Amino acid sequence: MKVTDLEIGDAVYAAHSIIDDGSIPNGVEGTVLAAAGTRGVITLIGHVEEEPERTVFLVRFEDENLNLSEPIGCWVEDLRVEELTA
Repeated sequence: MKVTDLEIGDAVYAAHSIIDDGSIPNGVEGTVLAAAGTRGVITLIGHVEEEPERTVFLVRFEDENLNLSEPIGCWVEDLRVEELTA
């Protein structure tokens, strides 16, 4: 299964560390939002007006206590379907 086949409610994993690029309201640019391999759940799927051909996924990632973060916008290349194994 590919990321592009997923739906709202499906589990995903961060393909790499996802860093605040300055686009998070009240966030601090450079902050790690989700470390590589962090599990999350898709809460919305859409497109941004500037790039309608690219799909953006809103994902809520788990913290160490399994609490979900605020939604983070992720591109297909930011996500994996399967957990990374060592």
